[in-house]
Amino acid sequence: MLRLIGRRLLLMVPTLILASMLIFALAEVLPGDVARSILGPYATQEQVDLLNQRLGADRPVYERYVDWAGGFVTGDWGDSLLFDEAVLPLVMRSLGNSLLLAGFALVLIVPTSIAVGVFAGLRRDSLLDRGITVSTLSMTVIPEFVSGVVLLYVFAVWLKWLPVTALPPSGSPFVSRFYYLILPAIPLMLLELGYIARMARVGTVQVLAMPYIRTAVLKGLPRRRVIFGHMLRNAMVPTVTVIGTQIGWLIGGLVVVEVLFAYPGIGNIMVQAAKNKDLPLLEASVLMVAILYMVSNLIADIVVALLNPRIRMGG
Repeated sequence: MLRLIGRRLLLMVPTLILASMLIFALAEVLPGDVARSILGPYATQEQVDLLNQRLGADRPVYERYVDWAGGFVTGDWGDSLLFDEAVLPLVMRSLGNSLLLAGFALVLIVPTSIAVGVFAGLRRDSLLDRGITVSTLSMTVIPEFVSGVVLLYVFAVWLKWLPVTALPPSGSPFVSRFYYLILPAIPLMLLELGYIARMARVGTVQVLAMPYIRTAVLKGLPRRRVIFGHMLRNAMVPTVTVIGTQIGWLIGGLVVVEVLFAYPGIGNIMVQAAKNKDLPLLEASVLMVAILYMVSNLIADIVVALLNPRIRMGG
């Protein structure tokens, strides 16, 4: 198990370096003159030169990348041009908000999706199975901004059951935040339900066809014991892998929901940084999302190894 984790961590290092190079190139190299792209076409050349000097954009590209990457590792992420404060606390504060929303959404998504997928797999090719498959797949093609706007109008504006924004008033207890996160979490749940439920169904169908399941049934074991004692653990292996990839997507893909509900998360500040060409904030935010994506995949690999002894034993 330790060797497995060690190999995954070693693979993360070159992946992270490559991701940082791509992020730096897309943000600072491809636009050409960094200061000109920030200030716009009407800025004077003197203003452009001053900003290039302030950003260090007048130095060679490899020096700028080394300084930026080294600063990221040591915690010196620079200052935000938009918010006029240090990037590190700003990104961490926004990331904490996004993690809270994504975690709350996962609490709703994972049990519901697994239960729906296993329920459909146990009734393979039935009318109920087909209905669940069609309805969950239909949810995956509905964009978050469509379902979010509809839910916002119905439950917040029309019925007034839920608040319009995702943030409680200042001074409210921490627990009240979850009440305000219900509406933003539902569009994420609807989008992810189809992917995870379908994978849980496929895993259930595959495991039910295994010889050891037939043996357990022929031995006369109760159906509940066959499902929970023999089938469910092995059926969850592909599902856990999908959940791991979706965690990374949730963190980086919250842009639409956070903007729609005016939620100060990492996706929201990435949009603001891109619109206002705040390169230090944009680069740090995108790289943090990439790191979280890799960490979530690592956690998924560890959970899969715990569920499947053959992976732990190097089989």
